[in-house]
Amino acid sequence: MSALRRRAVLERLAATSDAERRRTTTVRALASSLGADEGAVETHLDALAACGLARKDAAGRARVTITGEELLELNPGDAVVVDADPTDS
Repeated sequence: MSALRRRAVLERLAATSDAERRRTTTVRALASSLGADEGAVETHLDALAACGLARKDAAGRARVTITGEELLELNPGDAVVVDADPTDS
């Protein structure tokens, strides 16, 4: 996947983790399943976490949040997931 998209990371994260059961996945496993660089996936996960759509623990494991699952259930098409930037206020 040459141009990794944040939505693709969120979708794969939702498919490989679970908010209610708090089932997590590793960045390495997520990157492998996306055919992407771990650093790129980590960057997207950090941005998704900043928006409340993903969670990462101290060990670097990640999971989708209930909010992330609900966003995907809305099937927003090509909706953009943007970075939470405190300078935009």
